[in-house]
Amino acid sequence: MKAFHELDEGFICENCGRKVVPLEYSSRDHCPYCLYSKHVDIQPGDRQNSCRGFLKPIDVEKYKDTYKIIYQCEKCGDIHKNIMAKDDDLNEVIRISAHS
Repeated sequence: MKAFHELDEGFICENCGRKVVPLEYSSRDHCPYCLYSKHVDIQPGDRQNSCRGFLKPIDVEKYKDTYKIIYQCEKCGDIHKNIMAKDDDLNEVIRISAHS
């Protein structure tokens, strides 16, 4: 199992420019508005990855009683998955899932 470093920070999304507040029940790992993320972790929450490319949301998959957003790094091509947050824009999740 991956080591998980609890790190719940707010940030300004570098893709859409909106202010993102901490999640408060887990670690915030993507923008709830545009769903983009940034390739900053090797292990969840460690911020040790030097890539720093944008993680573009490309698909959605069912995971237990929620969904995972599937990302592809626009810089290095790696694929990552993150669990959908409770405050994610559902219209954006549907749009991504419809284009897969």
